[in-house]
Amino acid sequence: MATKKKENKTIRRRLWRAWVSTVISIALVLVLVGAAALLLLNAKAVSDYFKENVQVSVIMAGDASEAAVQAYQHELDSLPFIRSTAFISKEQGIREMADMLGEDFMEAFGSAPIPMSIDLSLEAEYVSRDSLAMIAGVLGASPLVEEVVYQESLVDSLNANLGKITTAAFVLIAVLLFISIVLIGNTVRLAVFSKRFSVHTMRLVGATKRFIRRPFVGQSVLQGTVAALLAIGILAGGLYLLDREFPGALRLFPREILLMVAGIVLLTGIVICAVSTVIVVGRLVDMDKEELYS
Repeated sequence: MATKKKENKTIRRRLWRAWVSTVISIALVLVLVGAAALLLLNAKAVSDYFKENVQVSVIMAGDASEAAVQAYQHELDSLPFIRSTAFISKEQGIREMADMLGEDFMEAFGSAPIPMSIDLSLEAEYVSRDSLAMIAGVLGASPLVEEVVYQESLVDSLNANLGKITTAAFVLIAVLLFISIVLIGNTVRLAVFSKRFSVHTMRLVGATKRFIRRPFVGQSVLQGTVAALLAIGILAGGLYLLDREFPGALRLFPREILLMVAGIVLLTGIVICAVSTVIVVGRLVDMDKEELYS
């Protein structure tokens, strides 16, 4: 009796280890699915983030008064293509130049060489060569403006590279999703196939395919759910560490996007596990006795 209990305990321990191993394998694959979904759903937000950080400097005329420049800044704030503005006074400009060139750089000039300016960030859809040229023309028409400065080569390079990165990301996501589906399917097939003799015994006593399939599908759905929750936890931890390393990075991922990704991971885990189980159990039920040993 003691020996039988020990054997049963050993079997239960092995089954538990196999169950946990399957869940962990599926969870790691679902992390790939979640990361791919995060990139896919948030590609535009990441692109917009970089575009909105392109700076345009409006250099004011040397004879413009600070009051007139600040009034002009308020006018700029109302324009549809401008996201935000920052007024740079002569004193602030001198401090910034001193930080870059040294405190004694003013000795080379008879008077303050730094004019007032307004730094702009634009709405993402306006950060392109043609739009910036149009905006520079609109801003330069004001008598208060001496010059509109921006890095045209940087804008061209940014738009070209973002386009390439977006295309590459879509291809990578498609490959990752395919690999994820195959890996999860194979993991479930291995777990179910190990019980092929139990399936054969149930079939011999007259059990229907639906009756045989039900407990396997229920177990598989549970595994998929637990694995998905584990994967969501790993992704959440990764985003938390990313935000700690790069403060504010989490703002790139709106709550709605994060909830959608969590839903995709959960649904993927459940659906793929259930469908794979249904297919594998159906094949096992139709196997001949000789095929069970092959």
